Amino acid sequence: MAFDNNIIWMYNVIGKCQLHKEALKMSNCENCPTKEDCKTKEGCMIENNPYNFVNKIIGVMSGKGGVGKSTVSALIAEELNKKGYKVGVLDADITGPSIPRLLKVKDKKVRSNELGILPVTNENGIKVMSLNLLMEDEEQPVIWRGPLIAGTVKQFWTDVFWGDLDYLVIDMPPGTGDVALTVMQSIPINGIVMVSVPQDLVSMIVAKAVNMVRKMDIRVIGIVENMSYIICPDCNKKIRIFDSENTEGFLSKLDLKLLGELPMCSDIANLSEKDKTIQNASLDETVSNIVERIMLSVNENK
Repeated sequence: MAFDNNIIWMYNVIGKCQLHKEALKMSNCENCPTKEDCKTKEGCMIENNPYNFVNKIIGVMSGKGGVGKSTVSALIAEELNKKGYKVGVLDADITGPSIPRLLKVKDKKVRSNELGILPVTNENGIKVMSLNLLMEDEEQPVIWRGPLIAGTVKQFWTDVFWGDLDYLVIDMPPGTGDVALTVMQSIPINGIVMVSVPQDLVSMIVAKAVNMVRKMDIRVIGIVENMSYIICPDCNKKIRIFDSENTEGFLSKLDLKLLGELPMCSDIANLSEKDKTIQNASLDETVSNIVERIMLSVNENK
């Protein structure tokens, strides 16, 4: 099968990366974000780029598409940045990358030098790596089989020069297949935030992702419930479209913490549009509280 121009473009950029593989092999546990939680070094599949010093890594997962996982990833990254931390976002959703638009970098392209692939930086200073930033046309599909997709995600950790970061947020793909498994096995994640909506069918699918994460011995930080309610424009009352009992039962059954509830609102729905930011003080406070709880969890040892 012939490669199209977008794939050739991507390989040209990655091919220019002169990161020495011997240096990569020499990288040890000292700059691994999970070194304090590490139970065993035997059989570890993680390679750490010796030029990167990332303090904590937060995965954002749902098990299902369409619940706002990428939006929550962007909100977490922006809030961490507002709190004064150095932040990066790794877009591991290779076939459906939304992060470049959400973080307003869709018109930028990555470069490379002798240290590796260089992520782009948004106007607030957040570093971003996504497959769409390697493609000439963001609307062209990535028609790859699982191993190639998984290998690309791994390269986004080993071959990208992230430098010094306080937090790296990983926007993970939906499902519990090859790519999610590669992320959990080859990137030292400190904890994973689950994104769900208060609907029984979605909760069942998210539960699969929760159980996968626990089988991989990674901490589930808690649940962010998206599309939890709407606010009546006349009386300011919260209106819950879905049955809230579904959420309570879901959290209790899986022994999960509710990190916070996000409403269905224009501030969130239009986040990817140019010059759009959250203007609602109440929503801003909700996101801040969610991020505070995430930080508290990942900065505690198991």
